[in-house]
Amino acid sequence: MEEQVGRTVDLLDVETWQGRIATGGWVSGEGEPLAVRESATGAQIGTLGTASVTQAAEAARRAARAQREWAEWSPSARAGVLRRAGELFETHEDEITPWLVRESGGTWAKAATEVRAAVGECHEASALPTHPQGDVLATNRDRWSLSRRVPAGVVSVIAPFNYPLTLGIRSVAPALAVGNAVLLKPDPRTSVGGGVAIQRVFEEAGLPAGVLQTLPGGADIGEVVVGAPEVRVISFTGSTAAGRKVGETAARHLKRAHLELGGNNAIIVLPGADVAPAAAAGAFGSFLHQGQICQAAGRHLVHEDQAEAYLAELARIASALRVGDPYREEGVQVGPIIDDRQLAGVAALVDQAVADGARVLAGGAAEGRFYQPTVLGGVTARMAVWTDEIFGPVAPVLTYRSLDEAVDLVNASEYGLSVAVLGDVGTGMTVADRVHSGVVHLNEQTVGDESMAPFGGMGASGTGSRFGGPEANFEAFTETQWVTARPTIETYALPSGGRPAR
Repeated sequence: MEEQVGRTVDLLDVETWQGRIATGGWVSGEGEPLAVRESATGAQIGTLGTASVTQAAEAARRAARAQREWAEWSPSARAGVLRRAGELFETHEDEITPWLVRESGGTWAKAATEVRAAVGECHEASALPTHPQGDVLATNRDRWSLSRRVPAGVVSVIAPFNYPLTLGIRSVAPALAVGNAVLLKPDPRTSVGGGVAIQRVFEEAGLPAGVLQTLPGGADIGEVVVGAPEVRVISFTGSTAAGRKVGETAARHLKRAHLELGGNNAIIVLPGADVAPAAAAGAFGSFLHQGQICQAAGRHLVHEDQAEAYLAELARIASALRVGDPYREEGVQVGPIIDDRQLAGVAALVDQAVADGARVLAGGAAEGRFYQPTVLGGVTARMAVWTDEIFGPVAPVLTYRSLDEAVDLVNASEYGLSVAVLGDVGTGMTVADRVHSGVVHLNEQTVGDESMAPFGGMGASGTGSRFGGPEANFEAFTETQWVTARPTIETYALPSGGRPAR
């Protein structure tokens, strides 16, 4: 709760958003009502409105009008809105975190990291309006020549369920900061923590109406926010399958699509590495947020001389983790899978691996929405549990004999998002030089990004675009304009042609 000009602000007051969408103000959604549910129990805890196709199309037009005025705000004024947004996320942390816990099924600690990330993203973005906007160029003509960055216009941000606040705000904040309007389409399963919370923060921060609009809905709304003629840039985070469709649609409309997609990330435990901390890093990478992270460790590569010790320690850690409903139980470390469909997919991959000869050393079963942290030995590189993105708390372990073999196994994947290398740093750097991955962490696990660092993947993990830091954010959310200027009007005369050949 916060006092502002004599009134009490309840940021996520249900009466504000119940049955409504944020499009130039909170209005009734014309689409099918969206049930807001707890991941752990499936219980309904609210109802959001959803946009109709007509409302979404009008939102794009409204955004284009609002963007022109927003881009004319002074850099310091836009920076002020971003700073206030960061302060509001911090002030309302205790109000936002329960929604993140209940909707996404994450622990309280995970939800707190999301809010802190939102604070950091807003503060980092607040520096963009006053960052240098271009370059003075050399020219062979009697004139001045320069390039400058200008806002793209309207940016559509499509965010996923797993880290709904973090993965929404990391595009919303910089896109707004450099003068764009934004259409935010949160995942239907996490539209309060990943949608309403962002919208309400920026409303209270003083962002003009229409510059940010939040449009919960299904695939039909996704098609509008990608295809609307007013939209120039799409920032999508989600599965590779969905990202391919977004990229195809954007290409047909000649729009830029920044795609941050799935991953099947590897941890390489180098020969001679200390097994205990290596296994702890592996467990963190595989079991954090139930493995429902694009950077989760889905493949563990361990030298054959240390494999049994690593497997034993990893299984010990997995078996000791407390699984449960983080909203109602204390000390929970692993919460629920987001929904029954995702749970069934995780179980199917593990069951098939076991049928193909893998050994379950910990976990391997579900109870309700909860899948036990699972460690698999006896895995081969042909098993689907090794080649596919699991998006569940499963750690498949494969042995290798040489670093060449380990690098080849990493690069055999179509994905290329994050790789962790544990052990000697010098050897780790030579491995980093050879793996095809957008991110490499030495002596850390696979999950990690920062607001000031460029982040993105290769191959099926994305289009090579990046978020984070001024260079990547300007590249993502602005256009480059070339401008020349002369002191006076140039004298022009059309040249006469030469005598035609006979």
